[in-house]
Amino acid sequence: MPLSDIFGRECIKLDLESKTKHEVFTELIETIVGQYPEYDREEMLKAVISRENRMNTAILAGIAVPHGYCSVVGGIVGAMGFSRTGIPYGSREPVHAVVMLLMDPLSREYHLWVLSRLLELLNSKSFAAVQAGASPQAVKDLLDRF
Repeated sequence: MPLSDIFGRECIKLDLESKTKHEVFTELIETIVGQYPEYDREEMLKAVISRENRMNTAILAGIAVPHGYCSVVGGIVGAMGFSRTGIPYGSREPVHAVVMLLMDPLSREYHLWVLSRLLELLNSKSFAAVQAGASPQAVKDLLDRF
Protein backbone atom coordinates (compact mmCIF):
# COMPACT_ATOMS: atom_id res chain seq x y z
CA MET A 1 0.00 0.00 0.00
CA PRO A 2 1.50 3.39 -0.96
CA LEU A 3 1.58 6.31 1.45
CA SER A 4 -0.88 8.12 -0.82
CA ASP A 5 -3.59 5.83 0.60
CA ILE A 6 -3.06 7.50 3.99
CA PHE A 7 -2.87 11.13 2.86
CA GLY A 8 -5.91 12.29 0.93
CA ARG A 9 -5.29 15.10 -1.54
CA GLU A 10 -7.50 17.35 0.60
CA CYS A 11 -5.16 16.65 3.52
CA ILE A 12 -2.15 18.27 1.85
CA LYS A 13 -1.68 21.98 2.62
CA LEU A 14 1.08 23.77 0.75
CA ASP A 15 0.77 27.06 2.65
CA LEU A 16 0.19 26.49 6.34
CA GLU A 17 -1.20 29.54 8.11
CA SER A 18 -0.19 28.37 11.59
CA LYS A 19 2.40 30.25 13.60
CA THR A 20 2.72 27.78 16.51
CA LYS A 21 3.02 24.06 16.97
CA HIS A 22 -0.45 23.72 18.51
CA GLU A 23 -2.02 25.82 15.76
CA VAL A 24 -0.55 23.52 13.11
CA PHE A 25 -2.01 20.50 14.91
CA THR A 26 -5.47 22.07 14.71
CA GLU A 27 -5.01 23.18 11.10
CA LEU A 28 -3.99 19.72 9.92
CA ILE A 29 -6.70 18.00 11.95
CA GLU A 30 -9.24 20.23 10.21
CA THR A 31 -8.10 18.84 6.85
CA ILE A 32 -8.68 15.30 8.14
CA VAL A 33 -12.13 16.22 9.49
CA GLY A 34 -12.88 17.72 6.08
CA GLN A 35 -12.29 14.30 4.56
CA TYR A 36 -13.76 12.30 7.47
CA PRO A 37 -16.45 14.47 9.12
CA GLU A 38 -17.39 11.64 11.49
CA TYR A 39 -14.00 11.87 13.26
CA ASP A 40 -13.93 13.81 16.52
CA ARG A 41 -11.43 16.67 16.18
CA GLU A 42 -11.05 17.10 19.96
CA GLU A 43 -10.12 13.44 20.46
CA MET A 44 -7.59 13.63 17.62
CA LEU A 45 -6.07 16.82 19.00
CA LYS A 46 -5.87 15.32 22.47
CA ALA A 47 -4.03 12.26 21.08
CA VAL A 48 -1.47 14.35 19.20
CA ILE A 49 -0.84 16.74 22.10
CA SER A 50 -0.51 13.85 24.55
CA ARG A 51 2.16 12.22 22.38
CA GLU A 52 3.93 15.53 21.76
CA ASN A 53 4.04 16.23 25.51
CA ARG A 54 5.98 12.98 26.00
CA MET A 55 8.57 13.79 23.33
CA ASN A 56 9.03 16.43 20.66
CA THR A 57 8.32 14.97 17.21
CA ALA A 58 10.68 17.20 15.21
CA ILE A 59 12.68 14.29 13.80
CA LEU A 60 14.75 15.75 10.95
CA ALA A 61 16.05 19.22 10.20
CA GLY A 62 12.94 21.30 9.54
CA ILE A 63 10.56 18.33 9.58
CA ALA A 64 8.15 17.14 12.29
CA VAL A 65 5.94 14.04 12.44
CA PRO A 66 3.33 14.60 15.14
CA HIS A 67 1.23 11.50 15.68
CA GLY A 68 -1.03 9.77 18.12
CA TYR A 69 -3.28 6.81 18.78
CA CYS A 70 -6.95 7.64 18.73
CA SER A 71 -9.90 5.26 18.75
CA VAL A 72 -12.09 7.63 16.70
CA VAL A 73 -10.11 7.02 13.50
CA GLY A 74 -10.34 3.87 11.43
CA GLY A 75 -6.92 2.44 10.62
CA ILE A 76 -4.46 5.22 9.91
CA VAL A 77 -4.98 8.67 8.41
CA GLY A 78 -2.62 11.53 7.77
CA ALA A 79 -2.24 15.15 6.80
CA MET A 80 0.77 17.01 5.51
CA GLY A 81 1.54 20.71 5.55
CA PHE A 82 4.31 23.03 4.47
CA SER A 83 5.27 26.39 5.96
CA ARG A 84 7.43 28.79 3.99
CA THR A 85 8.28 30.89 7.06
CA GLY A 86 8.75 28.00 9.47
CA ILE A 87 7.02 27.18 12.73
CA PRO A 88 8.79 27.27 16.12
CA TYR A 89 8.58 23.69 17.31
CA GLY A 90 10.78 23.45 20.39
CA SER A 91 13.70 22.20 18.30
CA ARG A 92 16.86 23.95 17.21
CA GLU A 93 15.34 25.25 14.01
CA PRO A 94 11.85 26.04 12.78
CA VAL A 95 9.83 23.31 11.11
CA HIS A 96 8.89 23.76 7.45
CA ALA A 97 7.18 20.42 6.83
CA VAL A 98 4.71 18.74 9.19
CA VAL A 99 3.50 15.20 8.56
CA MET A 100 0.71 14.24 10.96
CA LEU A 101 -0.47 10.68 11.55
CA LEU A 102 -3.45 9.47 13.56
CA MET A 103 -4.17 5.80 14.02
CA ASP A 104 -6.43 3.53 15.96
CA PRO A 105 -4.74 1.56 18.77
CA LEU A 106 -4.98 -1.67 16.76
CA SER A 107 -2.68 -0.25 14.06
CA ARG A 108 0.57 -0.26 16.04
CA GLU A 109 2.47 -2.63 13.73
CA TYR A 110 1.22 -0.91 10.61
CA HIS A 111 2.20 2.42 12.19
CA LEU A 112 5.83 1.27 12.39
CA TRP A 113 5.78 0.30 8.70
CA VAL A 114 4.31 3.70 7.79
CA LEU A 115 6.95 5.53 9.84
CA SER A 116 9.76 3.61 8.10
CA ARG A 117 8.30 4.47 4.67
CA LEU A 118 7.88 8.10 5.74
CA LEU A 119 11.51 8.26 6.85
CA GLU A 120 12.57 7.07 3.38
CA LEU A 121 10.34 9.70 1.80
CA LEU A 122 11.46 12.54 4.08
CA ASN A 123 15.13 11.78 3.42
CA SER A 124 14.67 11.65 -0.36
CA LYS A 125 15.78 14.33 -2.80
CA SER A 126 12.29 14.18 -4.28
CA PHE A 127 10.76 15.33 -1.00
CA ALA A 128 13.15 18.27 -0.81
CA ALA A 129 12.08 19.29 -4.33
CA VAL A 130 8.38 19.01 -3.43
CA GLN A 131 8.94 20.90 -0.21
CA ALA A 132 10.48 23.75 -2.20
CA GLY A 133 7.16 24.31 -3.93
CA ALA A 134 4.71 22.11 -5.77
CA SER A 135 1.06 21.34 -6.15
CA PRO A 136 -0.96 19.02 -3.94
CA GLN A 137 -1.06 16.65 -6.92
CA ALA A 138 2.76 16.61 -7.12
CA VAL A 139 2.90 15.69 -3.43
CA LYS A 140 0.25 13.00 -4.00
CA ASP A 141 2.25 11.63 -6.95
CA LEU A 142 5.35 11.46 -4.76
CA LEU A 143 3.41 9.65 -2.04
CA ASP A 144 2.33 7.11 -4.67
CA ARG A 145 6.00 6.13 -5.09
CA PHE A 146 6.54 5.31 -1.40
